[in-house]
Amino acid sequence: MSLGAALAIAAALIAGSALQRIAGMGFGLVVAPVLTVVLGATTGVMISNAGAVLNAALIWIALRSDVDWRRFVRIAPLLLLGSVLGALTIQAISSAWLDVLVGGTVLLALAWTLLVGARVGAHGTPPALAAGTVGGFMNTTAGVAAPALTVYAVATDWQQRSFAATLQPIFLVANLSALIAKASLGAIPLSVGLPWWVWLVVLVAVPAGVGAGGLAARWVSGRAARHTAITVALLGGAVTLLRGLSGL
Repeated sequence: MSLGAALAIAAALIAGSALQRIAGMGFGLVVAPVLTVVLGATTGVMISNAGAVLNAALIWIALRSDVDWRRFVRIAPLLLLGSVLGALTIQAISSAWLDVLVGGTVLLALAWTLLVGARVGAHGTPPALAAGTVGGFMNTTAGVAAPALTVYAVATDWQQRSFAATLQPIFLVANLSALIAKASLGAIPLSVGLPWWVWLVVLVAVPAGVGAGGLAARWVSGRAARHTAITVALLGGAVTLLRGLSGL
């Protein structure tokens, strides 16, 4: 693996961690598209899932007093179902088609969030269950659950501070279930042939990004951070989609 690839991985992890600390989301949106380009779809999403577990745990500690546990209980169980469906999908399609799925899912979900989400009204348990299922599926196949959950938050007028805090245990469950589902169903190999220092980069870059985000949160608005994350995700999703199409 080249030095440029290592720096790209570290930069994506730091940026994604910082954005998630500021806005409550952004890790998967930024990290998964970059890592799928650098490492390939299956390995890239797996590393993104692992980094997201650490990221969510650290931010959860910082924001734990604002978590809405009632919404968490509605959403979290369906993440497991979505993860299993996503793992079965990974088994069934080729790497090129997975790239198309990853890039296309990110682009379509973000487009829905930006163009339609604000006009949709939703109430009660069914929308939460749908958001959990779709979020779990997207997280397992594409490394991103935030678009589905953001649509739900906009549609239900979920207050940003509570939304950002509650996302962290949701992301923790989503990414743990994604890793467990894929490993249990054989959708990822136990050894992906990565050098050991890739994991060291994850362990160093994620806490560094969370720390930097904590400092930046004093001056940067959550709205601005979310817009930045979505812009980066759109670019990364487009690159991943084009790579998959070129490999078909």
